[in-house]
Amino acid sequence: MNTNSVSSSAPTPVTFGDHLRLWRQRRRLSQLDLANEAEISTRHLSFVETGRSKPSREMVLALAHRLDVPLRETNAMLAAAGFAPMFSERALDDPQLAAARQVVDQVLKAHEPYPALAVDRRWNLVAMNGALAPFLEGIAPFLLTPPINVLRLSLHPEGLAQRILNLQEWRAHVFIRVSRQIDIAADAGLIDLLEELRNYPAPRRQPPRIEDGPVIATPLRLSSPAGELSFISTMTVFGSPLEITLSELAIEAFFPANAHTAQVLAQAREAANS
Repeated sequence: MNTNSVSSSAPTPVTFGDHLRLWRQRRRLSQLDLANEAEISTRHLSFVETGRSKPSREMVLALAHRLDVPLRETNAMLAAAGFAPMFSERALDDPQLAAARQVVDQVLKAHEPYPALAVDRRWNLVAMNGALAPFLEGIAPFLLTPPINVLRLSLHPEGLAQRILNLQEWRAHVFIRVSRQIDIAADAGLIDLLEELRNYPAPRRQPPRIEDGPVIATPLRLSSPAGELSFISTMTVFGSPLEITLSELAIEAFFPANAHTAQVLAQAREAANS
């Protein structure tokens, strides 16, 4: 991705047409493409985009859906068109989100003895399980002061980076992941975060590693008193959320990439429970 395509200093959209044009261009769609997908005439879409026609609430939602606009920005589009926001935003500890918070806690707990954590849209830590705590030892205290940003914590020279054996590879993986998020949501905070991460000292170039078996995902390889630990990760999100906080919440779960890592973590849990 060319990160110059989205800038945190881009003009702030004011009218609904501004929002529509901005998201259509981000999705690399022509007016004809979007009109066909939304099943409206190109002429009508052009009038809506230029402000000559006022869209209905249903049309705003339909266009936002076709453009895969995040819920937070869909609210902004509704407001710009003169309608009340549709999607609520609550803190995860709000009583109305108690069921969702219970699901998050259950998923994190069930993943032990392997580490897992929940993050918001800008990778700030929301929750974690007990298996993650040992990996935070030795990290500079300022990186553990809330709000804890897990990408800053992992790539900062005084953070987990000092223990990541394949830092160059993992760093590139993180950059690609955040760049894809920026492509989707154009979040100014993520743009600034990516720029900060890129400015951290680059690791020394590492020789390619010959793996013992097939590589199915970029591993996270960490040094530990028990030797090298290797993980692959998965991301879990809520299906069809209608609440902003839940739509932006993700759980990253780390799985052992080899038998040695699985054994070390299992033994650590046994020792903690004895």
